[in-house]
Amino acid sequence: MKKNLLMFGLLALSLTFNACGGEENEKTIPEGTSEVTIDEDKTEVTSSNVTNWTQYAVQVANLLTKDAIDLKSAWSEDYNGKGSYVETFKNPGTGKTFTSYASCAQQIVEGCADIASEVGTAKMGEPRDLWESGKYTEAVYAVESWYSFHSIEDYSNNILSIRNAIMGSRDGKQAANSIAAYLQKHNTTLYTSIVSKINTAYNSIQSITAPFRSHIGSSTVLAAMQACATLENALTNDLKPIVIAASEEDLKPIIETYVDDVVLPTYENLVTLNTRLNTAIRNLANYPSTSAFSAAATAWLNARAPWETSEAFLFGPVADLGLDPNMDSWPLDADALKNIIENGNFEDLEWTGEFDEEDETIAAAQNVRGFHTLEFLLFKNGKPRTYNK
Repeated sequence: MKKNLLMFGLLALSLTFNACGGEENEKTIPEGTSEVTIDEDKTEVTSSNVTNWTQYAVQVANLLTKDAIDLKSAWSEDYNGKGSYVETFKNPGTGKTFTSYASCAQQIVEGCADIASEVGTAKMGEPRDLWESGKYTEAVYAVESWYSFHSIEDYSNNILSIRNAIMGSRDGKQAANSIAAYLQKHNTTLYTSIVSKINTAYNSIQSITAPFRSHIGSSTVLAAMQACATLENALTNDLKPIVIAASEEDLKPIIETYVDDVVLPTYENLVTLNTRLNTAIRNLANYPSTSAFSAAATAWLNARAPWETSEAFLFGPVADLGLDPNMDSWPLDADALKNIIENGNFEDLEWTGEFDEEDETIAAAQNVRGFHTLEFLLFKNGKPRTYNK
């Protein structure tokens, strides 16, 4: 997730705080505290806006597919006219981006530590901080993927991205040439500790009652935050020094396995599932119906999974080319989304030139595209949107 520097008030402009919500409202405060509810956005798909609504979804899906293809291509084919990023990562040396296999391994571990920290301190921690300060409405707005009620799956998949990077596989099995295998051979105690902490972080997140937006104040959230912090600390302070100290001979096959069996297949799956999502969105646009919304929503859930399991390696092209915020900016500018639905001006979604994360024009375009924009267009109150002519 690329966290844009928007005030949560942007979301609040499109949502109403109400102490006495209706059937669609979700309590955000556990029993025993003040009664507070969130009144869902009342924007609906109607015969008057369905064309712009679905065409907007098509434009976003097209951009998502392009970004996924560009990301995979940068790794496997060409990155800024300098050959593939695979070659950059697999062939380190003096004067290159990575000077040694140890520097590559360091990047892998730091990527894992970064996402462990982000899940604990930002994705769960920021809503929790707002909740504890009594800002219950803002706490809900701060929850990523709250339109679809998919937050817990997102956070869990982020932890799986760490598991995959350490295990050298995408199915949880330990590859012969992996950081995990190296640890098991050279430091059994640390191996057991790291594997246990990954599993604990994952299981702690899974233990939170869904949807996360309705249980921000739960003690299980604090337990999951702590598990992520413990994992991040172990990756940074225990694992990284061991990996950096390993021989180049030991690290070379680990780096190759990581690229060939984790990164590239993840991005290949991202392309495949976003292409299917694109097809589902086009079908929705051509034949709008409640069932088409449901099919597109399912395709969105499927397409999102490989993105979330890639977040342990948000370095290289995904960062340098602005593809992370292109695909995953949060929070949304919901009012800007509604304006686009109303006026059908899809030019606001695109930007040109080199990526600069400080460029407000680029940020504005990224705020109205990506997975979360499609989430808004496809989901309401955790369910696929409906369309009745």
